Amino acid sequence: MSIRQPNNLFDPRRFFLEPSSPKQRQHEALRAYFVEQRPSAEVARAFGYSPGSFQVMCHHFRHSTDAAFFVTSRPGPRLQPKKSAARELIVELRKANHSVYEISQALKDRSLSLSPTAVREVLKAEGFAALPRRLDEERPSRVGPVAEAVADVRQFSLAPREFQTG
Repeated sequence: MSIRQPNNLFDPRRFFLEPSSPKQRQHEALRAYFVEQRPSAEVARAFGYSPGSFQVMCHHFRHSTDAAFFVTSRPGPRLQPKKSAARELIVELRKANHSVYEISQALKDRSLSLSPTAVREVLKAEGFAALPRRLDEERPSRVGPVAEAVADVRQFSLAPREFQTG
């Protein structure tokens, strides 16, 4: 049994010369500029930045008070309690063929205020398609704006007058 050199499957220099994550690439580029004092245009070219964007990154680094400048954020699941609370009712109302505007109004009446856009997002996530456009006759009656009579300019008067307000 002979002893031989171990296979070198990973060249450690590649870790520094070919950074895999954006934050590591930033770190290596800034290190080359600030520590090795290489010209900014050369560093920008070597790490795939435009000269202007590299200067902006240097500026942010110099003025950063955040100790976690190079930490990669990992956003977790985003909770939306208002949507979650109304999800079942939204689905129930859509199954009854209500539009997003009608559903939004029904939620508002039950103190679960959600915009039509938020209702549309819930319905899309639940797999519902948009309803086809309804004709005016098919839409439920609502109180809407009333067209008042046009003012008659001939009755306009600047004469002094008094009126009671309450």
